Amino acid sequence: MKTLINGKYYEKNERIDIVNPFNGQVVDDVPKCNKTDVKVAIKSAKNSQKILNNWSAYKVSNGLYSAYEDLKREKKKIAKTITEETGKPIKDSIMEMERSIETLKLSAEEGKRIYGETIPLDAGLGGKGFFAFTQKLPLGVVVGITPFNYPVNLAIHKIAPAIAAKNATILKPSIKAPISAIRLCEIIDNYFPDGVVNTVTGYGDEVGDELILNPDVNKITFTGSVPVGIMIKSRAGMKRVSLELGGNDPLIILKDTDIKKAVKGAILGSYLYSGQICMGVKRIIVDNEIADDFLDLFVKETKKLKIGDPMDMNTVIGPLIDEVAAEVVERSVNNAIQSGATLVYGGRRDGNFFQPTILDDINEDMDVVINETFGPVSPIIRVNGVDEAIKIANNTEFGLQSGVFTENIHDGLRCANEIEAGSVFINKQSTFRTDNMPFGGFKLSGVGKEGVKYAVEDMVKTKLIGFNLR
Repeated sequence: MKTLINGKYYEKNERIDIVNPFNGQVVDDVPKCNKTDVKVAIKSAKNSQKILNNWSAYKVSNGLYSAYEDLKREKKKIAKTITEETGKPIKDSIMEMERSIETLKLSAEEGKRIYGETIPLDAGLGGKGFFAFTQKLPLGVVVGITPFNYPVNLAIHKIAPAIAAKNATILKPSIKAPISAIRLCEIIDNYFPDGVVNTVTGYGDEVGDELILNPDVNKITFTGSVPVGIMIKSRAGMKRVSLELGGNDPLIILKDTDIKKAVKGAILGSYLYSGQICMGVKRIIVDNEIADDFLDLFVKETKKLKIGDPMDMNTVIGPLIDEVAAEVVERSVNNAIQSGATLVYGGRRDGNFFQPTILDDINEDMDVVINETFGPVSPIIRVNGVDEAIKIANNTEFGLQSGVFTENIHDGLRCANEIEAGSVFINKQSTFRTDNMPFGGFKLSGVGKEGVKYAVEDMVKTKLIGFNLR
């Protein structure tokens, strides 16, 4: 696989192997880019943005619509690539592609809806006799940095809104899963001037530093770990920065809950892509009055989940991205058990596979709930009532998304108002997302919002134009 810079395939002698997490086979290799390559990409993006800025919104929108039609045709092929490079179950890769296709369509639509407004300057002292309005202008060059877990959908949430607002883009995909993201960029590139879409592949110290520090980059939008996000924000200077970082998302299950619905939500929230999702359910907070009944059904349903080949449409639990990731999860589970947690189900690792695991008797001081566990682990925290549930839900440095199951509208509204998270879903788990909603968290979960309309808002700058009519 080659990267794409200035409308051309960019080749390098030094290559990086991309390995299938399920069978250890090399899927493909990509160039190992360096600082010089990144400078070429940034220069090409800056030059091409001047051309794109002269395009009409109609033309930009049509370009994105054309890419949308191509992406629909490539859906199955790219979904297969996602599964090969990430180990994600194929049915989830297909769903990622369906969401990505919709995101590209939303971006094409949003490209026609970037409005300025008239400003009543006469509402202020000295403003009488003025006519004023605002324009929304592109920032220039937008850099997207994405992780392995949603290689296409997260890339398209950065690239497509940026282009809709007439910015040029550079994508640095995760070196663990770059192939499907590069293919996405190739599709979009077909309909825009050379250099509007660029990709660079390589390691952080070689390519990341230049992307962060180069003065010709106007915005960085990053999805990944908290330490890297903090580093980017501290070094980016006056660049705009959007950060979608970690999550420690709670699922609150109150005593009047429909237990079957709650268990279904807990399964989907805890085990989607083997728990390797920032908005996955990381803590299950259950009222004591129904905890035993919930746990019995939760264990029963968890045992039904098929573990194995991610290319099998019936597989729910595939491998983690690599064995190192699985070892981290294993240590976290073992530490919890040593600290007094009860292993109810699972807990075994086989290479980079980790069984779906349920832990009971969890307290708030255990590492498994203090930090984000990026694996299929369900820690159960028992509480007495909604007050304690909310308190525990908020006892974290993170605040991405959250879910609450209850049939009591008053308790539901209390949770909605008091839980400190970017999204609170009543009778739905935290993994729920539509691609047009504002997505982004509080606290260490990040700054800024994704969701096409909301991403576009932070990819433009506002100019005021005033006429003195007196």
